[in-house]
Amino acid sequence: MKKFTISVFTENFIGILNRITIIFTRRGVNINGITASESREDGIYRLTIEVTSTDEQIVQLVNQIERIIDVIKAFYYEDDQVVFQEIALYKLPVSSLDPGLEKVIRQYNARIISAEKNFVVIEMTGHKEDTQELLGILKKFNIMEFARSGRVAVSKPMQTLDQYLQ
Repeated sequence: MKKFTISVFTENFIGILNRITIIFTRRGVNINGITASESREDGIYRLTIEVTSTDEQIVQLVNQIERIIDVIKAFYYEDDQVVFQEIALYKLPVSSLDPGLEKVIRQYNARIISAEKNFVVIEMTGHKEDTQELLGILKKFNIMEFARSGRVAVSKPMQTLDQYLQ
């Protein structure tokens, strides 16, 4: 089992995400993370799905996804074939601000993006392991809330959607 990133290009129709996720459910594959956004092509949207799977299973998943009428194309990549990041937000009470916390923020290349009367919000961009490590440290500072996005990724290979469309 290894991690894969699946990029699915589709038109933005109601229910498309549901139809795609059902494929994973039927095959017993858990989705580790999912992100949806516009692509560079007008009217075409991109789903980035992170899964842990086998080589055989990933090929079957992508083939099944491509059979969905509204899917234009799906690609899969191993981790070394993509550049990827996630964003994490950490909400801490203002009372936790001290030199020790400021040192941690600098050490992890994080930054304070909002300072309110009762709390601050810290942002960090990185890989899941890094944002999870910072979460562990911030628990000592009475973290109030935590949220992490799904993977945002671009492929290293020169395989692009517009090449496929030509």
